[in-house]
Amino acid sequence: MAEIQTLTDDTFEAAIKDGLTLVDFWAEWCQPCKMIAPIVEEIAKTYAGKVKVAKLDVDENPRAAMRYRVMSIPTVILFKNGEPVEVWVGAQPKRNYLEKLERHLPTSA
Repeated sequence: MAEIQTLTDDTFEAAIKDGLTLVDFWAEWCQPCKMIAPIVEEIAKTYAGKVKVAKLDVDENPRAAMRYRVMSIPTVILFKNGEPVEVWVGAQPKRNYLEKLERHLPTSA
């Protein structure tokens, strides 16, 4: 089973600095966040070894959320070597996440 890392303001930068990292910015009280949680878990399983998947509770860790201008949750950001390359705001169907995510995966030789 793929692991979903729980990030904090203090661990955020180190977690996203290498490779592809998908971060789900969420909060416990957010119903749309709960709706996309199973999609995030599926992505973690499907792309294990290719994409790191993490979650950041914006109520407990506001600095990272503010740095990346997360104004609405859920917001999911795909980072490539520390830089945001894709952003999804609001609950999305699984295919929306996969379409953008696939663009950033290394192609097989």
